[in-house]
Amino acid sequence: MALPQSPYLLYSDGQGSIFEDTSLYVTGRAGWDALPIPEEDWIELPDGGNLYELPGRRGIGIDVETGDLRLCEKGWAVAAFIPPAHTGLYLAAYETAPDAPTLPLFCYTAAGWLNEKFYVPAVRIERDIRQECAGYDDDKIADGTTNLLAAYPHNRLVKHLMENCCQTYHCPAARNFALGRWECPVPSSPACNANCIGCISFQPAEESIVSTQDRLTFKPLAEEIVEFTVPHLMNAPYPIVSFGQGCEGEPLLMWETIRESIIEIRKHTDKGSININTNGSKPNAVRALCEAGLNSIRVSTNSARKHIYTPYYRPNNYQFEDIVESLKVVRSYGGWASINYFVFPGMTDTVEEYEALRQLIIDTDLTMIQWRNFNIDPDWYLGQIGVTETGEMLGVKQLMELIHEEFPQVQFGYYNPPIERIKGNYQLDFAHY
Repeated sequence: MALPQSPYLLYSDGQGSIFEDTSLYVTGRAGWDALPIPEEDWIELPDGGNLYELPGRRGIGIDVETGDLRLCEKGWAVAAFIPPAHTGLYLAAYETAPDAPTLPLFCYTAAGWLNEKFYVPAVRIERDIRQECAGYDDDKIADGTTNLLAAYPHNRLVKHLMENCCQTYHCPAARNFALGRWECPVPSSPACNANCIGCISFQPAEESIVSTQDRLTFKPLAEEIVEFTVPHLMNAPYPIVSFGQGCEGEPLLMWETIRESIIEIRKHTDKGSININTNGSKPNAVRALCEAGLNSIRVSTNSARKHIYTPYYRPNNYQFEDIVESLKVVRSYGGWASINYFVFPGMTDTVEEYEALRQLIIDTDLTMIQWRNFNIDPDWYLGQIGVTETGEMLGVKQLMELIHEEFPQVQFGYYNPPIERIKGNYQLDFAHY
């Protein structure tokens, strides 16, 4: 239901407090532009969302009296981090000072205040509850962590997942593993063949940002992988094991180990789904994994256009055409093929990108789009890939509607689906209350 009016702009005092400016309606950013946000695009800030101060930046609002755009000079701009399962429709709009620091690797959705509530322009794109904040019990997670470390005392990967991912970084997937449910992460590669600008596990020392987590430092053995993934597949509800995680490089560089693991896993159980999250750079490796029993693939991309993809990923020894081929390979084996689509309002929803996405769906017989919020400083990103003009925009919501209308068989979501959802009813067979 649409709000009765636009929410008011938020600002921070630089001391940890956030206020509303009732002289300004909040605007949203798409590309380089600040725009009014339709009243029907706002939802309450979901549980698990956070508000961020954006130092060195002044929010851009619409004057409630004159209707003109102007800066809020009362404090720093504010943005929202919206939790998984939700996709933002507009970024926070602000003017950046020349000496402003580069923002860390989070998403920066517009946020406003109305009737004693925080609002964000977003849609819930996924009904699966696997990463809902309310579903995590810290005491149970602590017990699960202790039990797993005791059950697998010599398994380096379990130790990494519990001590690093679960206890240090509070990774939702690792916490679910500790709770014995749903998708279990399986990082496998300390190396990568891309140099992504927004890499969350490695940034060069000379860069102005830092990675949000440390990368895996060893190469797991197949027996280490099999040891804990088989029990998970046999006992967890809606079980998935997923190679390729944020705390590693590119899993396809370890494809021989992964293939050996899949073969051995399937000797013990046919339950659950085996998935790989990847940059899709090695189609022949993907083919070998499909032959071993891989069920699904999720290929990450910031764009369906090569000239936007390449300056962000900065690939080594592969090119955009390889990721397209990897999707085709999985579909040729009857597998589930998703893209992990980094949504940047004003880039993702341009007419040119829409046409490229249409062609990608047609060329690959794509099964699913995971509409992910792009965790990156918007100004820094556009500057790094050299985009000064984004082109005609449709709006993220309209883009989704157009794709769904033309390709109703392509599922929308945020997470890799379990085998029950892949083979059963997509609208019903997933983790829910």
